[in-house]
Amino acid sequence: MSLAELQQLERTSVIGSYARFPVEFVRGEGARLWDDDGNEYLDFLCGISVTNIGHCHPRVVDAVREQAGQLMHVSNLFYTEPAMRLAERLSDSSLGGKVYFCNSGAEANEAAIKLVRKARRAGDIVVVCGAFHGRTYGALSATPQESKQAPFAPLVPGFRVVAPEPEALAGAVDEHTAAVVLEPIQGETGVNLLSGETLQAARAACDEHGAALVFDEIQCGMGRTGTLWAYEQTGVLPDAITVAKALGGGLPIGALVTGPRLADVFAPGDHGSTFAGGPVVAAGALAALEVTDDPELLARVRDLGHRLHAGLERLPHVLSVRGRGLMLACEVDVPAGEVVRRALFEQRLVVNATGPTTVRLLPPLIAGEADVEDACERLRAVLSTVAPS
Repeated sequence: MSLAELQQLERTSVIGSYARFPVEFVRGEGARLWDDDGNEYLDFLCGISVTNIGHCHPRVVDAVREQAGQLMHVSNLFYTEPAMRLAERLSDSSLGGKVYFCNSGAEANEAAIKLVRKARRAGDIVVVCGAFHGRTYGALSATPQESKQAPFAPLVPGFRVVAPEPEALAGAVDEHTAAVVLEPIQGETGVNLLSGETLQAARAACDEHGAALVFDEIQCGMGRTGTLWAYEQTGVLPDAITVAKALGGGLPIGALVTGPRLADVFAPGDHGSTFAGGPVVAAGALAALEVTDDPELLARVRDLGHRLHAGLERLPHVLSVRGRGLMLACEVDVPAGEVVRRALFEQRLVVNATGPTTVRLLPPLIAGEADVEDACERLRAVLSTVAPS
């Protein structure tokens, strides 16, 4: 079908909850995408940090293809090997507790909300300004953004919003607090790093009052920052993490991963999902996790991140660059949306804007030095000619 025909189908048959660019991608390999006209693009967005190991990684494709030919679904009323093996690998590579599988990042956060409230028999959950935890009701209630919450009020009660600062967190936690939920790096609001002091204050406050500390690593996890999990670079150990996006290597899966303290809070019937941890997606996720959890790959992510950071700083109209590893954003003094649009259509570079002046880059972890230099040159071509607002 032509792009025009797809757009007509969207107008007549698809609920209008997305603002899509008029591009149809039909193939992907590594750091490259191709549209229906055969044009090649450099993908520095990765489906919003999903295809971290590149499009159609051979090990993920082989694992999915083999499993799809054997067994696709039986529900969680029975055992399948891929889910059990994936849970073991996730636990061993992180907090050493247990794993609950779901289908997305928002669902992982929903599970975390239920878990911490049951664990403490308390309702209050502390979240911070600038957070984004998802669009389902519990996750949305933990996302203190008026534009996203207001149309859907009333929301789930019991969330307390504070500034992402040590003193604010220390003062917000008490005996009524079930948990503090934080993104070590806030992705959707512009790649904002929470300071080490802030994370340490959250840990200390939770320890003092018996609350749980949960890190949302849905975007910043799975190698994105140069370690398998972002918390590994903070010196702060959470009680649980939520993961999704890149975990499936391109397939939809999420997980709540606990440490020992929260491992046995849920009992049979407390939570569940029909498709969660299905054999096909679990096989793909296990392959993606094995590829990502490679010290040499993670070291390259750190090196490439430094290279990309420096390259972005040298571009015209770039005021500042922030982030860690290959999770970066640059502030510009021109309209970020125009930069992103022109990068896509004029330079075949895929990035996105998280605000009026913020351009976000989430390159594949398997990108090379030449890809980083290429992306910077394509952005330079756009920024050299874009007009201030």
